[in-house]
Amino acid sequence: TGAIGLYNVGQSCCLNSLLQVFFMNTRFTGILRRITVPPHAVQKRKNVPYQMLLLLEEMQCGKQKAVSPIAFASCLSTYRVKLFVQHDAAQLFLTLWNLIKRQMKKPELVEELNDLYTICVQEHLTCQKCSSETRRNSSMLTLPLPVLDSNSRILKTLEDCLQYFFHPEELTDHNMCFCEQCGRKTPFLQSMKLVHLPQTLTIHLKRFCFEKSASIRKLSHCLPFPQDIDFNAVLTENQCQADDNEKAAWKYEIFAVVAHSGSTNCGHYCAYIRSLTECKWYCFNDSEVCQVLWDDVKCTYGHSNLLWGETAYLLIYMKKYPQ
Repeated sequence: TGAIGLYNVGQSCCLNSLLQVFFMNTRFTGILRRITVPPHAVQKRKNVPYQMLLLLEEMQCGKQKAVSPIAFASCLSTYRVKLFVQHDAAQLFLTLWNLIKRQMKKPELVEELNDLYTICVQEHLTCQKCSSETRRNSSMLTLPLPVLDSNSRILKTLEDCLQYFFHPEELTDHNMCFCEQCGRKTPFLQSMKLVHLPQTLTIHLKRFCFEKSASIRKLSHCLPFPQDIDFNAVLTENQCQADDNEKAAWKYEIFAVVAHSGSTNCGHYCAYIRSLTECKWYCFNDSEVCQVLWDDVKCTYGHSNLLWGETAYLLIYMKKYPQ
């Protein structure tokens, strides 16, 4: 295949999987290729976008089946991203993205990067006594979806998880908020409305949950996700705060899955990615890359009896008809 692997340089499977997802996104690499090259050798070694570009170019030489990301990993270590430790893919994605954004010198590239990945939501808080309401717009890089509801019941599909995430929540008892109109703590209704979805949408399935004993448990139950998803069909009118033009672009198709196998303290990541140029699926497992089918990707839905099995952790969708 034309797809190149990345050698594991010491528990770097998480980093390798995320790098492959970035590199297979032609819109992202289009931004990366236009960065300002740092003038001095020391700056070059410490510049995350530049080191990323060097790694991409080495991979695209195509002379070997895999290349080593050690120079990029040591560049990250200067920003306290440790080598030889297990990382959480959702956290590492946020860390990488923020480092890339912070070190891009051209404002127009920063704007393009934001447009490519940033989700906009509007948070609503309504007092249940006097009906006074506060609204606040905020942005996020992933949709962090619970896979259990508040009663620890399993949410059975990705659509269920999305509806639950945007479902209003009553804040009562010890969760009550101070209402300035009432002058005291009152019950509130908290809700989140979707304002804008980016070209590349990253969904974080919250499969790791804290137990009362403070240990972390992995939730491996089956959670199917579709190849195509239309957010207009999943969310209600009340869960959206967008005009018709924005909503018309809310049709997505799956681009990549970052999957985790093993337990919370002893695990492994790999990435399933659909090539945008060939429209074929590949599995990137460190230095090993092979072509796979959609049926193989579906094996990451999870299974409650396979605690060590592979489960999707990050889902990356792309707009079908970008504006």
